[in-house]
Amino acid sequence: MSLKVINDKVSSEMVLQYYQGKEVLDHYEEATQRIGLWKSEELVFRQSFPNCRKSLLELGCGVGRIAFSLWSLGYEKIWATDFSPKMIRRALLLNGQRKSGIHFETQDATAMNLEDESFHGVIFGFNGLMQIPGSQGRNQAMKEVFRVLKPGGKFVFTTHDRSMPKWKKFWHKERKKWRKGIEDKTLLEFGDRFEETSKGRLYLHVPEISEIRRSLTQIGFIVEKDLLRSKIATESKLVNEYSDECRFWVSRKPG
Repeated sequence: MSLKVINDKVSSEMVLQYYQGKEVLDHYEEATQRIGLWKSEELVFRQSFPNCRKSLLELGCGVGRIAFSLWSLGYEKIWATDFSPKMIRRALLLNGQRKSGIHFETQDATAMNLEDESFHGVIFGFNGLMQIPGSQGRNQAMKEVFRVLKPGGKFVFTTHDRSMPKWKKFWHKERKKWRKGIEDKTLLEFGDRFEETSKGRLYLHVPEISEIRRSLTQIGFIVEKDLLRSKIATESKLVNEYSDECRFWVSRKPG
């Protein structure tokens, strides 16, 4: 499915269109059914959220890969949301089969209809935060996470990393394009890119480490750690086919 350009710039509507496509929905459902948690995710989540009775919010939950896995590990209070109503519809169908106590619903991470200080922890997995167009949009999502977290609550998410050696040549060329003004005009800022996939054009912002640290600290978070996935665990062949290297971020709301 091709992406429709709205106002000649990447937008939340454009991103949503991608995640409403049948092939993408099938892909996420397959990941839920066949993969579950990555080894690195399980290690980070267990360490960040040791008490299974505390409330957790997952943003960008897709068809429930992380949420269902956490439920099977004994986490009792899970609220899973996604921007795509069709993703939530699929998750609810699976939940009808699995009969978990997870609450699934559609939410916009930049404007959540949730009470202040409602959750002990928030997760934004699989680089979902970086698929919100524009630094203002991503920062607004972080502010919303800060708002709904209880004091002392943790925010765990992943990003790609622009400084990785394998992407050095690509971003060097992109920097030249932006300086010359010949970049893809549908993109909003340097670090944005489209990945051509068999399912359509996937939008993603690839940040520098300093960019994420600056945003988190300006909002009020304390950054506890950031680690590449490969430094946390060796993933299975199946996980590596489904996803690539990323950086885990663990931050905390003071209190």
